[in-house]
Amino acid sequence: MTEAECDVLLVGGGLANSLIALELRRRRPDLRLLMLDPSAEAEEHTWCVFETDMGPGAWDDLHPVMSHSWDGYSVSFPAHGRALATRYGCLTSTGLREAVVRALGPRLVAARAVAVATDGAAREDGVSYGARLVIDGRGARASEHLELGFQKFVGLEVALRRPHGLDRPIVMDATVRQEDGFRFVYVLPTGPQRLLIEDTRYSDGSGLDRLGLESEVLRYARGHGWAVTEVVRRESGVLPVVLDGDIETYWREPGREVPQVGMRGAFFHPTTGYSFPDAIQVAALVAEHADDHSAAMASRLRERSVALWKDRGFYRLLNRMLFKAAHPAERYRVLERFYRLPQPIIERFYAGRTTLGDKVRILSGRPPVPVWRAIRAAAAPRDALAHA
Repeated sequence: MTEAECDVLLVGGGLANSLIALELRRRRPDLRLLMLDPSAEAEEHTWCVFETDMGPGAWDDLHPVMSHSWDGYSVSFPAHGRALATRYGCLTSTGLREAVVRALGPRLVAARAVAVATDGAAREDGVSYGARLVIDGRGARASEHLELGFQKFVGLEVALRRPHGLDRPIVMDATVRQEDGFRFVYVLPTGPQRLLIEDTRYSDGSGLDRLGLESEVLRYARGHGWAVTEVVRRESGVLPVVLDGDIETYWREPGREVPQVGMRGAFFHPTTGYSFPDAIQVAALVAEHADDHSAAMASRLRERSVALWKDRGFYRLLNRMLFKAAHPAERYRVLERFYRLPQPIIERFYAGRTTLGDKVRILSGRPPVPVWRAIRAAAAPRDALAHA
């Protein structure tokens, strides 16, 4: 049976579709909007963004729903440490879900979609929803047409016995023991006596030892004299690091006729795996063309995804050098050298706006990996493909 008709049906309640919902409510309150998500409670996750990742005005628009923001951040490596003045903010899944609940109310339905088509979706219990525009944002799915490495992490938000004294995030502490690829610890001060600490690995495989990485997080806290009194929440994830692939064939896979956003549409930075900046831009695109039917929107999103892929080939080249030319225990040297560059180059890199001059600076000088390995990694054809 049909439960409801709507103008726009958002399948999945992650970052991409949530930002689309908020943008549509802000710019097109006349539309009948409905979201299907399997859980009434959002899965624990924290998304971070630099102010320079976003277009003019976007930081101010998002700031009210951000959980925290800071005026800068720091990085640490065995032979180099540095503080940078780029503004940095984060949004938690809990805070984002609260904003979506306020915007949608009962139009946020806790149900899993088992069949998604261009004109609607069906739930597990047989209830279906019809819509002019359906957007699929259910997260990454396996594809044989992308060759990937992985950025995987486990994080604990912890309460401390005493104040930690940090006034800004540590975005990358690579002074820790290197294992399972390039390893660093990420620290967000979320309160005077509260920290989110994540152990992150840039690895060849996607396997995630949650308990082992949780132990490393607590070890890191003890090593800094932070006495943990409570683990407030946990989060974990595996993000794609794209080495190579065939984006055109990727978009011709079955099911791609439904508009795809977020990780499902390959809207993420190839090196960092960050999807926040792309999600903001895609939300604006969807709102601008919210009167489209699914077929027209799918074409727009596919065109945008392919254009970004072609524009970001430099990052995939760097990823191949990182994963294929650098010995796993020495991968940190690539990032250590990168963080000696001028701040504007670093900002443009994270924003996916690296210029030709930036590329020359990034690749010039004494390479942190053997030249012959770098050349071989850059020129190598695709290997057997990994899965998302």
